[in-house]
Amino acid sequence: MTHPVYAISRAMAWFGAFVLVLLAAMSVISIAGRALSGLGLGPVPGDFELVEAGTALAVFSFLPWAHLKRGHAVVDLMWRVYPAPMRRMLDILADALMFALWVLLVWRMGVAMLDYRDNGEVTFILQFPVWWGYAASMVPATLGCVVYGWRLLETLGLITPPSGFESAEVVH
Repeated sequence: MTHPVYAISRAMAWFGAFVLVLLAAMSVISIAGRALSGLGLGPVPGDFELVEAGTALAVFSFLPWAHLKRGHAVVDLMWRVYPAPMRRMLDILADALMFALWVLLVWRMGVAMLDYRDNGEVTFILQFPVWWGYAASMVPATLGCVVYGWRLLETLGLITPPSGFESAEVVH
C-alpha cells in the first residue's frame, strides 16, 4: 500500500505544477492582451477567478507530497540538542496535529462546498458556480488526509516508507 500512496501523491504534485504553468501562461496572455488593447486585444475574461481557483487546486495538490518528503519549513534553534526520544515525541505530536488539522480543513471545505452549491453562488465574470472550485480541490485535499495519516503511521513506526525513498527534511 505504501507505493500507491507515494506514487499518487507525487503524481498530484506534478499535476499541481501543470496547473500552475497553465495559470502562468494564461496570466501572461491576459497581461499582454491588456497591453495590446489598442490593437483590439484584451485580457482573458475572468482571469483572476481562474487564478484563484487554480492556485487553490495547485496548493492542495502540492501539500501531500511535501508532507511525505518532510519538505515543510522547520525553524528550530534547539532541535539538535534535544535528546532523541524527545525529538521522536515531537515528530509524532507534529504529525498528529497536522493530520487532525487536515481532517478539520477537509471537513470544513466539504461543508462550504455544499453551502455554495445549495445557495447557487456564481463567480462575477465567468458565472461558473463557486462550488466547482471547492469540488476540484476536494480531490487532492482528501488525498492529503490519507497522506497525513499515512505519515503519522510511519512516524509511529507502524509502517515503513518505500525502499530508496529520501526525505527532504532540513532543520534551519
